[in-house]
Amino acid sequence: MAPIPTNSPQVILANERTFLAWIRTSLALLATGAALIAFDVPIAEGWRDVAASAFVLLGLAAALQAWLGWRATDAAIREGRTLPAPALRTVLAVGVIAAVIIVGVGLLVR
Repeated sequence: MAPIPTNSPQVILANERTFLAWIRTSLALLATGAALIAFDVPIAEGWRDVAASAFVLLGLAAALQAWLGWRATDAAIREGRTLPAPALRTVLAVGVIAAVIIVGVGLLVR
């Protein structure tokens, strides 16, 4: 079977689906931050505010990754270059782990 050319409709549509996946991730992170504040979550208030802020910032970073990643991948497709890896993947992974740890600590110190 012959390899799929990088400028094929399949690759272009895959780039669009990846953009939408990053947007869904962004919305989930933003909703998590909002939920920590809106609902009566049994977390120490200072820890809750820090965790909520972290989730909101991570949600904004995921939206930024969606845009930057789509743009960089689209340019690479059109120029026939190798497709780039997500630029903010490490920041987002470490940030989510840190935010979850903050929630855990907030649950323990309440």
